[in-house]
Amino acid sequence: MNPLVSIVIPCYNYGRYIRKTVESVLKQAYKNWEVIIVDDGSTDPFTISALEEYKNKSGFTVVAIPRSGPSAARNVGIETAQGEFVLPLDSDDMIHEDYLSEAMSAYEKDPSLGIVYCEAEFFGSMKGKWNLPEYRFPNILLDNCIFVSSVFRKSDWEKVGGFNENMKNEWEDYDFWLSLIERGGRVYRIPRVLFYYRIGHSSRSQRSLDRFLPLYMQLYENHKKLYLENIQFLFQRHLEAKRLEEEFLILTKSPFVYAFVRLLTTFLKYLSLLKRKFLNV
Repeated sequence: MNPLVSIVIPCYNYGRYIRKTVESVLKQAYKNWEVIIVDDGSTDPFTISALEEYKNKSGFTVVAIPRSGPSAARNVGIETAQGEFVLPLDSDDMIHEDYLSEAMSAYEKDPSLGIVYCEAEFFGSMKGKWNLPEYRFPNILLDNCIFVSSVFRKSDWEKVGGFNENMKNEWEDYDFWLSLIERGGRVYRIPRVLFYYRIGHSSRSQRSLDRFLPLYMQLYENHKKLYLENIQFLFQRHLEAKRLEEEFLILTKSPFVYAFVRLLTTFLKYLSLLKRKFLNV
């Protein structure tokens, strides 16, 4: 099995990082790949100059579009791609030299897989293992555990209509995984750290709690049937969180747990709003 893998790299003013990203691709043990770089309206002269280097490089295609955001940029890149498989890769992240070979091996062993990803580490302003929970359904309806740099078939991307551009600047990958899962896509995590996620350069790495609710509500609108089919699980999780809130309230006099309790209480309010939304359908 030696299918072409298209690595799609959106880039908006990240010229100072993209060379390291590309270097991690060039080191791949699996050699049948192409790189599609989508210049998402970069205005930084350094970035524009950096991308010029790849326009005539073998195995690379550079596509320039007006500023459109990550969902649209990935869709343009995947539309351009010639590969059977796709790996989105942000222009400031990196992959281990074995990532593609391990992913293709997984697909060869089990062609029914729809998403293949791996374990990951942070680098940049924060270092260490990214301790994401292993994928389980329906748990993913409440908490995404699959990062965007995961491998999938271009044909599956076509079937679900690509990355949903109504997700704007966040959670477009979460929405896309739910689309694949809705169609029966099976998920496999390679038990090795093969992806490196940069922390510290932008707000997309640091999400605040007050942004969660509209994102969850948009996910619900995009995948209403999937959420309603699993509403019993969602209510059960809400009741479990409510019980935890009551247990922790007795500790609120302690300054060490007060901040945590406030955070938990706020999240519970968001879950209650979601529940009311479900019941009003």
